[in-house]
Amino acid sequence: MTERGFTTDDSWNALYLDGEWVEDEDRDTIAVENPATREQLTEVPAGTEEDVDLAYESAAEAQDDWADKSADERNEVIENAIGILDEKRDEILESLAVESGSANAKAFAEWQTAKGMAHHATGFGEKMGTEEHDSMIPGKENEVERVPEGVVGVISPWNFPFNLSLRAVVPALATGNSVVLKPASSTPVVGGLLIARIFEEAGLPDGVLNVVTGKGSDIGDRMASHPELDVMAFTGSTEVGKRVASLAGETLALPAMELGGNNPYVVTEDADVDAAVDSAVFGSFLHQGQICISINRHLVHESVYDEYVEKLAERAESLPIGDPRERENVIGPVIDEGQRDDLIDYIEETVEAGATLETGGEADGLFVEPTVLSDAENDMPAACNEHFGPIAPVIPFSDEDEAVELANDTEYGLAGAVHTTDLDRGRDLADRIDAGMVHVNDQPINEEPAIPFGGMKASGIGRYDGDEIFHEFTQTKWISVQNEPREYPF
Repeated sequence: MTERGFTTDDSWNALYLDGEWVEDEDRDTIAVENPATREQLTEVPAGTEEDVDLAYESAAEAQDDWADKSADERNEVIENAIGILDEKRDEILESLAVESGSANAKAFAEWQTAKGMAHHATGFGEKMGTEEHDSMIPGKENEVERVPEGVVGVISPWNFPFNLSLRAVVPALATGNSVVLKPASSTPVVGGLLIARIFEEAGLPDGVLNVVTGKGSDIGDRMASHPELDVMAFTGSTEVGKRVASLAGETLALPAMELGGNNPYVVTEDADVDAAVDSAVFGSFLHQGQICISINRHLVHESVYDEYVEKLAERAESLPIGDPRERENVIGPVIDEGQRDDLIDYIEETVEAGATLETGGEADGLFVEPTVLSDAENDMPAACNEHFGPIAPVIPFSDEDEAVELANDTEYGLAGAVHTTDLDRGRDLADRIDAGMVHVNDQPINEEPAIPFGGMKASGIGRYDGDEIFHEFTQTKWISVQNEPREYPF
């Protein structure tokens, strides 16, 4: 059997099923490429529906024994995994750089957030006990237990593959569930197989975590509709999420969906423009804008609009672009040619619709320049769509009511931010923006282990992180004991 390590340099041409690395020389494979160089890093199996079936069957068979373990026993495995995250940090950061195009600041933040999520999940076991409740019936004792849902399916995306896989996998394991994980086909190692390797080393029992790599078009429907599925945890686009949730619903599995966003960033007339631009540069251009909670639209009061546009364009032009393995580079590659072509189309169509290209607008390979578009309007292509790239359309507004109207004029409601020197005003604006997460005097790229994460409207169902994910992955069971004969009316 091939010895596997913790980097993309190792061989990953195997599925992880029932505690075994399953290799098959006759199986089709998927090439994994470095988006900065387009060089092949490795290859992974193109999983089939039969592989998904085996994964779910293994998970279902292993789940009862895992749930029967004490919270301390489950936490020991998770704490071992956290130790491996520390020990293998540099290898994980390297994998994020070469497989997902993550520059150093983003890769480190992803590793750090994943570690924080794991630490938070170790507190879930103690919440799995029994609560006693009074009864209105004489002689009755009521107990309400918190028990695992069963088997959790996880479909994770390519943009934050390590964190967005682990933020579902670890809470599921901590609460006594077993897991079937399908990572994105662009990032199957750091988003899936590497996680299997970590938990294998951490001592997780066989079958509790299974990883099937493959294309969503081939195995996504089976992942979302398997009869053994109890919770479907999906992060991705709203379009795909609707189908995943529908398929899960047909089996009465609970859908936990974090979907798309079109996030507004409101800058009022009394804002500190320099501070607002500082936030905006991070919120628009971190990881090339390939973040569901990045700034999609800059809504700026007309009195500071010109100053804001000028300073934002200057800062965008100054950002170093190049291979993310070079620590000085801030802007890495977008994930693939399709993503790049969509971004260039959005820019060109928005300029054709009347916007002004202040800076950027070009691509070299998969490196898309940070782009600022002034004179933009809410219905222009780069503004009304979730562009998912380093594009900053800047839209003027005249008063707060117009700002709120523009901010909410979208089917999405994931995140947003407001910059103002009047904190009461900022808090009021945050209340009026229809989004699950709004940040005052910051930008929208924020995630914390103890705080619920999720959106309104077409941005999803349910919440990750905090105690919310604990409730997503567990259910209550009422047991009553009648300690003395009960009198019935007939």
